[in-house]
Amino acid sequence: MNSISLFKRIACMLYESILVFAILFVAGVVYRALMGDPHSDFEQHLFFMYSWLIIGVYFVYCWVKSGQTLAMQTWRIQLLRLDGNPLSLGQAVRRYVIASFSLMFFGLGFLWAIFDREGLYLHDRFTGSRLVELPKK
Repeated sequence: MNSISLFKRIACMLYESILVFAILFVAGVVYRALMGDPHSDFEQHLFFMYSWLIIGVYFVYCWVKSGQTLAMQTWRIQLLRLDGNPLSLGQAVRRYVIASFSLMFFGLGFLWAIFDREGLYLHDRFTGSRLVELPKK
């Protein structure tokens, strides 16, 4: 399995961020239609958790179903277990949670891949997964 270039990883993440923004926009409209605008601290935390869960459902579903989000399909990248099989539901959930914490800590788990011998993100190290580049069709 070959290593994915830094350019391709960043391009995929940028595309992914556009998709996540669109999902959050729709989810926010639905939330506000049902619950109204979050005014209190509790309501704002509830909205944050709702948004985090919605994005988690998107990533976990895609990773378990095909190993690819829409952005990963575009850039011909697939997420697999180290043995080459698809991720289990538990692995996908753990990966999402750990990657979320990585983002909160200035993306350190993502930067880890620059220095990792195998080019793995820190959340991939913890979950036994890896990104692989798919051949051109």
